[in-house]
Amino acid sequence: MSSLPPTPPPPPELPPVLPATQGTPVAAQVRSATVSRGTLMALVLVAGAGLLSSVMLWQRLSNIQEQLARQSADTGANAIEARALARQAQDVARDAAARQVVLESRLSEVALQRGQLEDLIQSLSRSRDENLVVDIESALRLAQQQTQLTGSPEPLLAALRTADQRLARAAQPRLARLRASITRDIERIRSATVTDVPGLLARLDDIVRQVDDLPVANAVPARSLTADAPRRPASAVDAGPAPVAWWHRWRGAVLEEARGLVRVSRIDQPEAMLVAPEQAFFLRENMKLKLLNVRLSLLARQNEAARADVAAASAALFKYFDPGSRRTQAVAAQLQQVQGQVRTAELPRIDETLAALATLGAGK
Repeated sequence: MSSLPPTPPPPPELPPVLPATQGTPVAAQVRSATVSRGTLMALVLVAGAGLLSSVMLWQRLSNIQEQLARQSADTGANAIEARALARQAQDVARDAAARQVVLESRLSEVALQRGQLEDLIQSLSRSRDENLVVDIESALRLAQQQTQLTGSPEPLLAALRTADQRLARAAQPRLARLRASITRDIERIRSATVTDVPGLLARLDDIVRQVDDLPVANAVPARSLTADAPRRPASAVDAGPAPVAWWHRWRGAVLEEARGLVRVSRIDQPEAMLVAPEQAFFLRENMKLKLLNVRLSLLARQNEAARADVAAASAALFKYFDPGSRRTQAVAAQLQQVQGQVRTAELPRIDETLAALATLGAGK
């Protein structure tokens, strides 16, 4: 059985409302009761509004809590996912760092190998250039010695042209100054005038061969029988030999012997007349030695000494040999030509090219 709820007690009876009159205590009480009822109603309304707002705030807080829970759950999932992605990123970064280290090591090895290869190529190229410079220098010095020995600039010109061709084939910028020096030396040698030593040597050999046929100044000229025979008219010659008396023949023989014993001539060099016939051989040999001195002076590139020796040979020629002989005059003319062809100019040198070679050899 269900118990019935207790009946509420009956409300208290309110005192009868008396007509209020101003200034009475009853009216004051009525007014205070009215004010307290209004205040109570206002309080009730305020409490209801507060309760309603509290409920609404509670619902809103519940919604906010639910949203925060969902957001926190999503954030946690995102954080887990982000953590997983971060681990993957760390793994990838670790792998990338390892690969970068390997690549850097390989790159450093490749750079080192490249540097070594460049050094090797440069050393090979430099050694090739150095070998080329050494070969050219040795060839030019040998050609200069040949030029000094032969007196002809052709060996030196040929060596310079060969060196220029080799430098053109090498096509190295650092050898451009050497090539320019070689070009200037070639032009200077071409424009220089040098003594034709081979031609002069050949002419001296010809003069030496003619010395043995030169007549000495005190030699007796040979007379032919036709010059000594008395001149006869042509009619007598055509008619045949006429009979000569014995005393005519005896007189002719005496006159011939007298002419052989006595000879009148002009003496400009007394010492030439004192040369004995058996000393003519030594006189010619001395003349050959003077010409040999000229030859040696030309080969030694002593042009002044060669000119002095030629002058001494010419003086000995006119002093001890017959100046009226055609052979003596021919030899004197040849000696004069040799004297004119012996120039005082020295052979051109290649100092500029040798200086450029020395600079390249020093590595500058």
